[in-house]
Amino acid sequence: MAEPALHYLILAGILLLGTAFRFWNLDLKPLWMDEVITALFSFGHSYYDVPLEKAFAVSAFAQIFQLDTAATCSGIAQTISVQSVHPPLFFCWLNSWLQWTAPLPPSWIWKIRALSAIAGVLLIGITYTLNRVAFSKTAGLVAALSMAVSPFAVYLSQEARHYTVPMVFVAIALLGLIQIQHDLQHRQIRYSVWLGWIVVNGIGFYVHYFFLLATIAQIVTLILLQAWQSRLGRSHRRNWLAIVLSTVMIGLLHLPGLPTFLSHIGRSETDWLEVPQTGILSAIAPLYQLAAGWLVMAIALPVENQPLWIAIPAAVLMLLFAGWLGWRVVKGLRRLWNNPKTQWQTLTLTGFVLCSVLEFLAIVYGLHKDITQVPRYNFIYFPAVCALVGASLCAKNTGENRETSRDEKPTSMPSIMVLLAGCLSCLFVVYNLVFLKPYQPEKIAQTLSASGSSLVVMAYGDFQDIALGLSFALALPEAETFTFVSKSQGYEATWQTLAALNPQQSHQALWIIAPGLRKSDFPATLSTGRTVCNRNPVAYYRLGIPYQKYDCDK
Repeated sequence: MAEPALHYLILAGILLLGTAFRFWNLDLKPLWMDEVITALFSFGHSYYDVPLEKAFAVSAFAQIFQLDTAATCSGIAQTISVQSVHPPLFFCWLNSWLQWTAPLPPSWIWKIRALSAIAGVLLIGITYTLNRVAFSKTAGLVAALSMAVSPFAVYLSQEARHYTVPMVFVAIALLGLIQIQHDLQHRQIRYSVWLGWIVVNGIGFYVHYFFLLATIAQIVTLILLQAWQSRLGRSHRRNWLAIVLSTVMIGLLHLPGLPTFLSHIGRSETDWLEVPQTGILSAIAPLYQLAAGWLVMAIALPVENQPLWIAIPAAVLMLLFAGWLGWRVVKGLRRLWNNPKTQWQTLTLTGFVLCSVLEFLAIVYGLHKDITQVPRYNFIYFPAVCALVGASLCAKNTGENRETSRDEKPTSMPSIMVLLAGCLSCLFVVYNLVFLKPYQPEKIAQTLSASGSSLVVMAYGDFQDIALGLSFALALPEAETFTFVSKSQGYEATWQTLAALNPQQSHQALWIIAPGLRKSDFPATLSTGRTVCNRNPVAYYRLGIPYQKYDCDK
């Protein structure tokens, strides 16, 4: 087979493999809180459509996850500006996708996740293009392979959240950044490239606010590289003018969304990121959390909620693989740096990653918001990491301080090792054994539904509590009875509201899900209308949130 044909056959195989992992068991895992928020807004509804203070069969909640065909992007944007802390564009696009796929047979859970999965497949192709332009065709294949079998990428692609879509924009922006840097080195300007780069960075801000970090990292990288070239006598006044004007234009594109963005920064929904400002552990935690986030980009074995005889060997294998891969990548980056043909591309992507990481640390230690505890936020610079890994694994050294004449083959041993580790990890992802959903709604629902007919009560204090309760309700059998009861006036008022509830169906057990309530604060007896329920002392659980069982009189 001719070499070009083989090259594109391998690329097609990588795309097919990546597609299979992203759509495999797409609707198997339960929706968690953030995905419920996505579904609620994207279907054209709001929190005010959720029935509160009344007991319903779980099946009744299905009505708020049906598409409102009259919903508009402006209406969705208005709802999100008040009831969420995110920009609107992803939710508008998902609403359009849901309208287009409405006649199709897959479940609504599959549909709201499918857009992210499609974006994940596109990301593989764009990563290939990025490395092909920056380095070589072989580097493009290995980078595409790294993206296709990355457990981190598959995890984000199977979430109904706005992470893979902005990653597509990040990858496109990096492609533009590489071409801009190349042009500046040769004292030329392609206005179409600059305009595309400006537009992509402008739109990205309205897909996810964290895209602003990627934009700043790109601009800082450009400035630093130009400063370096100025010292070498290779810069030009026109280069600086282009950077300044493009920065101003991106800022003008961001301007309409800045008031909403600034109002969202101080909202209570971000308080969970607050960290203690004292103690050695709180000081160093972001550092090892960052490292853990890098680790799961390449390999993820079951360590969460596993017995020690599984968790310890799995953790050791992950660390060994990470050590080997890190050594290979550093070795490859050194070769890329020593090659004049790939030196500036390597420096551009590495500079972008380093700037992004420094931004993360500035937010942690300057604003005291620990975003490193959430690995998914690494999506901002993940495409650049894949590009660098792909280029470094196929970089071949032909002698000290000599140029690389030919890349390693995409079927080299390092690439095969990445493929095997990635495929194994992706299997664990699609079967819900790693990257477990926060609060594990399926596990809590399993406990709640094991008591026969039950009334499940979710005490709520804000919108996020409602979304969390919906994630539990959607994981329960449809015949179970569920209700939301406010705790905003204190739990004594909650118990009084519960006593007046008078559900239509009788129940053998009462479950109270009570955010912020200690075990000792659960009352010994509660009533639901005419039914009296006694606290079961051995049926108290806590899985990120406390919940207690009460046995009720028949």
